[in-house]
Amino acid sequence: MTRKAYLPYRSSFRALIAIAFTAAVTALAADLGRAKPEDVGLSSERLDRIEQVLGAKVRAGEIPGYVALVARRGKIAYFEANGVQDPNTKKPMTRDSIFRIYSMTKPITSVAAMILVEEGKIKLSDPIGMYLPELANLSVATNADTAKDPSEIQTRPAKNPVRVLDLLLHTSGFTYGFFKPFPGGGAVEQMYLDGGVNDLNISNAELVTRISKLPLKFEPGSTWWYSRSTDVLGRLIEVVSGMTLGEFFEKRITKPLGMVDTAFTVAPNKVGRFVEPFDEDKKGLILQYTDPTKLVKFEAGGQGLTATAMDYARFAHMLLKGGALGDNRILGRKTVELMTMNHVGPNINPGPFFLPGQSHGYGLLGAVRTEGPRAPAPLNAMDGSVGEFYWAGYAGTYFWVDPKEELVGVYMMQSVKHLLAYATSFKTLVVQSVVK
Repeated sequence: MTRKAYLPYRSSFRALIAIAFTAAVTALAADLGRAKPEDVGLSSERLDRIEQVLGAKVRAGEIPGYVALVARRGKIAYFEANGVQDPNTKKPMTRDSIFRIYSMTKPITSVAAMILVEEGKIKLSDPIGMYLPELANLSVATNADTAKDPSEIQTRPAKNPVRVLDLLLHTSGFTYGFFKPFPGGGAVEQMYLDGGVNDLNISNAELVTRISKLPLKFEPGSTWWYSRSTDVLGRLIEVVSGMTLGEFFEKRITKPLGMVDTAFTVAPNKVGRFVEPFDEDKKGLILQYTDPTKLVKFEAGGQGLTATAMDYARFAHMLLKGGALGDNRILGRKTVELMTMNHVGPNINPGPFFLPGQSHGYGLLGAVRTEGPRAPAPLNAMDGSVGEFYWAGYAGTYFWVDPKEELVGVYMMQSVKHLLAYATSFKTLVVQSVVK
């Protein structure tokens, strides 16, 4: 073959490879196609306010950058990256930048648990001691609200077992050690800190062992209190499935949904896409930024994953579509319906620190908008529809799904101190763009 003949052949070969790659990517994202905002009832002019408002925060140096995604009726209408991915290297933020998503891990763990429920391997009513024997006979602190020091804590045997449902609903009686300075926090939280529950260099099994030696903050099933419940649920999933939590996620959720960048550890070939905050933002935090670019030992079902905005949008659309994305069904429609309705009824005390806020309840994977008078809530603006569900991640990530409007929003940055303000601003900026 002459050089003259070879060059077109090489070009054609490269073209074929490019076409094949594009086709593969297109097939993967076919069920999350693109649309002009006006074609799905949104206003382009109004969506531009996202950049005008949040982009101004980047230009003012308040945050390094962000990625924002808006989809309606199954089509992506807005997907933009702004600012820098790492303020020290000045590398630009991109739409495939990878973020620590902290508590946005929880909905994924909840879905994993409900897969096992659907398969008859566990029941929501099962005591977790059936699978985690060390948690079969727990004690409850009787003076958690008045004790000033762990030495003052008095206990009694729990009247009720912790059920799988309690782990999903955060009515287990477990707590978070870092809640000590928050409303309702105190001596039990100090016991969690002293007991090494915040240690990241332990296995999921070791976490459960350490928690088993500590008293519950509340009687199981009695009170909503955000906690290590989902981390314990992650360990239960491992025991029942015979896989690590990461393996179960990959096999049953992330791979089928095409969530190619969602994992507990950022792969070496993806480290260049990992997002970092300002150095100043790492100071004085109750929960430290993790380093998932190194091998992660603790696969925390409540806080450990990293992901891209697109990956999470695919997960959110699976929920919006009743448990399936394209040809891949993860859950049944009625299961998703069960997970996304409020379960904090009159028999459950919302507790002194009910994060969802007024006119919001809590389902089996996050907060849910309910009927009734509205008020500003920490994690959700007043705008939106009854029945929408949502949650956020400590380091600055947020999502919501509005089934009535077929609307999905995903916002990702890395700035703990700006989470509440920017997440709720993003929500309002998206909702005001709905014109049809």
